[in-house]
Amino acid sequence: MDTIRIALTKGRLEQKSVEMFEAAGFDCSQLRDKGRRLLLDVGGLPAKAVLAKAADVVTYVEYGACDIGIVGKDTIIEHGGSFYEVMELGFGKCRFVLAAKEGNDIYRGFRRLKIATKYPAVARNFFDKKGMDIEIIKIEGSVELAPLLDLADGIVDITETGATLKENGLVIVDEVCNISARMIVNTASMKMKSNIILPFIEKLKEVCENNAQNS
Repeated sequence: MDTIRIALTKGRLEQKSVEMFEAAGFDCSQLRDKGRRLLLDVGGLPAKAVLAKAADVVTYVEYGACDIGIVGKDTIIEHGGSFYEVMELGFGKCRFVLAAKEGNDIYRGFRRLKIATKYPAVARNFFDKKGMDIEIIKIEGSVELAPLLDLADGIVDITETGATLKENGLVIVDEVCNISARMIVNTASMKMKSNIILPFIEKLKEVCENNAQNS
């Protein structure tokens, strides 16, 4: 019998994914009590789940190590890849923004801006559309520090409420795009394992629609 592998992004998306699976009637007891196991059963479905960092979820699905992945749109935009993006899941909602120190009008003047970010492709694409040549500074940690240390004129980062930006004296200058959790499917798996994947997608769509109606 065919089985599928589902890659879940560790952390908040993992928790929301488990809640969604349970609402669809699947047994996620192993996902709730992982221990040191790396492949976890999803009861009621011929499936194993694996927990991974966001970028690895995209890689696993693109190369067929996993058939399905749940990952943020931010990771999809930043890393790209060849797969089907089949569903917006209604959670993990936040937005990409351009932010700078309060009082710093970074669009004023003609100097070449320095922009710090964990997402260089997103930042580059945003400014390319504006016809602006910028210098990207890749940051792995707290990107909000870069303007405070005068390393950069501004940052492109994800925010949910804007509270962290405000606490560090930064203000939103521009909106880049809205993002949320998405389901992606390996292109070959969609054809070869459609007997499992398509009913699974339909069940999750019902959950998403019910959540949307009740919110």
